[in-house]
Amino acid sequence: MATKELRINRQIRAKEVFLIDDENQKKGVMNFFDALALAEDAGLDLVEISPNANPPVCKIIDYGKFRYEQQKKLKEAKKNQTIIKMREIRMQPKIDKHDLEVKSKAIGEFLAEGDKCKVTIRFRGRELAHTELGKEVLDKILEMLSEKEVLYNVDSQPAMEGRNMSMLLSPSKQNAKKPAK
Repeated sequence: MATKELRINRQIRAKEVFLIDDENQKKGVMNFFDALALAEDAGLDLVEISPNANPPVCKIIDYGKFRYEQQKKLKEAKKNQTIIKMREIRMQPKIDKHDLEVKSKAIGEFLAEGDKCKVTIRFRGRELAHTELGKEVLDKILEMLSEKEVLYNVDSQPAMEGRNMSMLLSPSKQNAKKPAK
């Protein structure tokens, strides 16, 4: 529920509302103007909490304090969510052994940080006739990650996408998640 969508006091368009007072007591269905008078007598605002209900539910509260609490909850929820980035490693099917080790180490680090990793083999020219070489390179990467005891899940198996063969790896549930920044 976004606070910008809420109607307060005279912005409310309903003739009758279901009222909840400032002590959370249900007052029942009443005329809008009577509810507004009760809110003004208490020195508070009449806020339309549930506009889609029939009749709409309104509550007598301090709108400024209510908005502050809503923003505080939103901020707290944002702080607790984890951000997963998508990283991509590109290589060719004729990659050297040492380069392959360096790339697999980088993939392992990305997964350890909690990021997803897309491993892409780029085929150029006549290499496209030998896609099995790309599959072998991707299998070697998975093997190297297993040797390094990196925990991962294969989200999508190696597949051709135009001139590229790629697979998607994500960190396993046992890996520590990094907090959102």
